[in-house]
Amino acid sequence: MDDGGVSKAVAVVACAAMALFYVAVLYAPTVILRLPPPPSFKNFMIRRFVCAAISSVVSVIVSALLLHMKSRDVSSLLSLYGIRTDHIWQAVVFPLLLTALVYAGSLVLKALMLVSSLTEDMNYGGGFSFEYIKNVSQEAVACTRTMASNVLVWRNYIVAPITEELVFRACMIPLLLCGGFQKSTVIFLCPIFFSLAHLNHLMEVYSKQNHNLIKAFMVIGLQLGYTVVFGSYASFLFIQTGRKFSCSFSCSHILQLYGIACASFTRERVNSRCICSRNCGFPVVTFSNDVPRFV
Repeated sequence: MDDGGVSKAVAVVACAAMALFYVAVLYAPTVILRLPPPPSFKNFMIRRFVCAAISSVVSVIVSALLLHMKSRDVSSLLSLYGIRTDHIWQAVVFPLLLTALVYAGSLVLKALMLVSSLTEDMNYGGGFSFEYIKNVSQEAVACTRTMASNVLVWRNYIVAPITEELVFRACMIPLLLCGGFQKSTVIFLCPIFFSLAHLNHLMEVYSKQNHNLIKAFMVIGLQLGYTVVFGSYASFLFIQTGRKFSCSFSCSHILQLYGIACASFTRERVNSRCICSRNCGFPVVTFSNDVPRFV
């Protein structure tokens, strides 16, 4: 890679084009290709998954061309985007624990809820019996199957985190760094592209707020502020861990996870246990295998 082959202007224009293309391609099937509306919400989301995948591949290719990658070795290409296996557990565990501190109170609360729910079930069920273990296992399997077949789970935990982190972190940060920007500048500049891409929600929010422009701008402004804060945090971790994609990817997971968990909280005992199990167990499964959303 030739570090001097990218100017600041080219890097900024390329990042802005990636952000614009990532959002614009989501509307390509209906606006440009004139395809009929999808028959179901699931088909609609699958269509968006394909569009997000296309924009991610295009961004990867464009950034590789702008950075003048001379090596065609797969490991070198993956390393450019922070996809490496060296010191991967440090890059995942430490940032994950740091991010979890924000939700320490929520984690403790849900752990206590889980213990209380298990204790209550054991008291009603006659103790820690084989039948009790069987029922809990069946509920866990049922919750897992429900999540695996939910298209929103795939959007929130798989497609959106991978594509957003790949485009807005893995592709843009190397371009900005090679363009001559300081690390501190990149940490605050890169999230601007990430946040401005959310402006496509303005008309949707405007209609939901009964066409109140002031309320719509307040909602969008709050969303932009949140994405700038999260984007700066994710960019900081991405740079400080030696451009590790797994780091920002895992943090994006936990932020999205607890946003959904708060919205889906319920007082029902069985659902409470499922939610607590998801909050305590699902991040472990996700991170061991490896925000607001556009997709």
